[in-house]
Amino acid sequence: MTFPPLREELVGLEPYGAPQLDVPVQLNVNENPYPPSAEVVADIAASVAAAAATLNRYPDRELVELRARLADYLNSSGGSGITPAQVWAANGSNEVMLQLLQAFGGPGRSALSFAPTYAMYPEYARDTMTTWVQGRRAEDFSLDLPAARELVLEHRPSVILLPSPNNPTGTALPPEAITTLCEAAGDGVVVVDEAYGEFRRTGTPSALELLPRHRNLVVTRTMSKAFALAGARLGYLAADTAICDAIRVVRLPYHLSAVTQATALAALRHADELLGRVDDLRRERDELVDWLRGRGHEVADSDANFVYFGRFADRHAVWQGLLDRGVLIREVGPDGWLRVSVGTPEEMAAFRQALVDVTTQGASEEQA
Repeated sequence: MTFPPLREELVGLEPYGAPQLDVPVQLNVNENPYPPSAEVVADIAASVAAAAATLNRYPDRELVELRARLADYLNSSGGSGITPAQVWAANGSNEVMLQLLQAFGGPGRSALSFAPTYAMYPEYARDTMTTWVQGRRAEDFSLDLPAARELVLEHRPSVILLPSPNNPTGTALPPEAITTLCEAAGDGVVVVDEAYGEFRRTGTPSALELLPRHRNLVVTRTMSKAFALAGARLGYLAADTAICDAIRVVRLPYHLSAVTQATALAALRHADELLGRVDDLRRERDELVDWLRGRGHEVADSDANFVYFGRFADRHAVWQGLLDRGVLIREVGPDGWLRVSVGTPEEMAAFRQALVDVTTQGASEEQA
């Protein structure tokens, strides 16, 4: 045995993560480009200071006040009648997902999703020794619902992961797709990951509306994106109380610090202000989609704060060309496609100019 005695399936693997490069325009990790206001910062600072005075004591391990305020927020953001007992929170939606796989996955069980999708999903399965089953999306990144249903019936996964809007494509699922898979899953848990849910277009419903109909449905959210709180690491879910109680069995003791809880509660007090930029980002996204299509690019419909576009014979060359011009975006998903986060108007102007320069240069070189 070699040292350290790493699990065999982990040998040689690199940790997950997007490139962290110091460039003028960073549009690669879907952050909200607008920082909290001075008023929000002051309230967070005061709340953290109050929490700091009690750091000799463990935090509330049941997150009583935070779960109540998150329930209030979800009931104003697509949900109805959600109670605090139906809400759970953790360190980012990543930990929420991991806890779901810890509770409902494991040896002899499987988790299923449909590619292209979030690259961390198979890692959650791997880390919890859950068999990973991967279906495929249609050419336009929608779900082929009959084929998806058949795959679920074939494998009987204990967990189905359905991001909506999907990452990296930005495409959202219609309610009938969620209902079909919840029914096909039987006793399996269907997780609809709405990390970007607040950015959905008008007329795109939240899966929260379906919670009363499907007791095996879980809807996850995060404060990292729309709330501009990526640095705080706060994710949460809404589900049947039995699912929340099951997750409490696997959560680590005092997993959410008093500082994190105080920060999240302060942010929720300013929800209207923090979410005030969502409409600006939606508008910027829709204008970017139109501009990219106008220049002949193929663009996936987006309900998120990012846009997936292509197709490029050499996407890495385009990515590198943008980086050389101070603009960082993301190479992710099927070959030929790139993902760009929606930033400020100034950042998007820089991206558009850089893309014109790169693609024009590339076209000139091909003709030469």
